[in-house]
Amino acid sequence: MPPKAKVIHKSGSGGSHPCTLAIDVGGTGLKASVLDDRGKMMADRCRVETPVGASPGVIVNTLVKLVGQLPAYDRISVGFPGVVRDGKVYTAPNLGNNGWRGFDLAAALRKRLGKPIKIINDADMQGLGVIKGKGIEMVVTLGTGFGTGLYWDGRIAPHLEIAHHPFRKGEDYDQQLGERARKEIGNKKWNRRVEDAIDTLRRLVNFDHLYIGGGNAKRIDFKLAADTVVVDNKAGIEGGIALWRE
Repeated sequence: MPPKAKVIHKSGSGGSHPCTLAIDVGGTGLKASVLDDRGKMMADRCRVETPVGASPGVIVNTLVKLVGQLPAYDRISVGFPGVVRDGKVYTAPNLGNNGWRGFDLAAALRKRLGKPIKIINDADMQGLGVIKGKGIEMVVTLGTGFGTGLYWDGRIAPHLEIAHHPFRKGEDYDQQLGERARKEIGNKKWNRRVEDAIDTLRRLVNFDHLYIGGGNAKRIDFKLAADTVVVDNKAGIEGGIALWRE
């Protein structure tokens, strides 16, 4: 059994100061931590490799074991790499198993962990950890696949699977900008594609601010516009507190 995660600081649990277990389900890694009522991590983020291709039940079991190392919590937020509505999964393109469609992930985790739970797309949740809450803001995540989140004055918009919209040469954003494509074409060509994608999204969305996250954001080597910044990947966890704000 893995050792307990290192506690960064203690905070009261329950009552008017609930603690939130935040889970980031990625195509490469499963990450989790517990946030205090201010959204600060109470313990180091713990991580295991995602068992890509495994059934939903195996993923749930892996998550239950992962969070067993963390401090106590009162509620759960989950960022999931696909479309999720009312806790049920519609798509999971980068998890390699068709059994996800229709799977009630919220019910499965609620049964195993015994706490109230909210689930949204992982890019949407990462955005909630970084946006300023003013104007049209967009988040792009560069990792196993390509993710996006869109916000208007701090309010999250319905999730759009832009990743699977045609981008260039008959392929979608996921196919052109995901990790597999980057490895095949190299960082130089991949960066040119990322630049093209930003220009396309700028014309589509007319955003005021763009935030770029995900594991491959660190590979960007071109100059970003003044309205665009790279953000820390831990925002995928820190955005979990926002799901419970009224």
